[in-house]
Amino acid sequence: MLRLAGIILAGTGAAHFAAPQVFDPISKAAFPDDTRQWTYRNGAIEVALGLALTTKRTRLLGLAGTAGYAGWLASRVRANRSESQ
Repeated sequence: MLRLAGIILAGTGAAHFAAPQVFDPISKAAFPDDTRQWTYRNGAIEVALGLALTTKRTRLLGLAGTAGYAGWLASRVRANRSESQ
C-alpha cells in the first residue's frame, strides 16, 4: 500500500515539471512570491519523498519526511492567510 502511495506521490511530483501551470494555484497559497520556482521545488521534494516510500529500506525516512513536509506546507498556507487578512 505504501509502495503504491509512493509511486503516486513521485508521479505527482514529476507532473509539477510537465504541467506546472496546474500546480501554480495550489503552490500560490503557500508561496505567493516566486510561485513557479516553488512549484518546481515542491515537485522535486515530492519525487524524492515518493521514491523513499517505494522501498522498505527508506520507507520510515520517507514517512517521516512526508509528515514533516505536509506540516511545513500547512504552516506556510496558514502564515500566508494570516498576512493577507
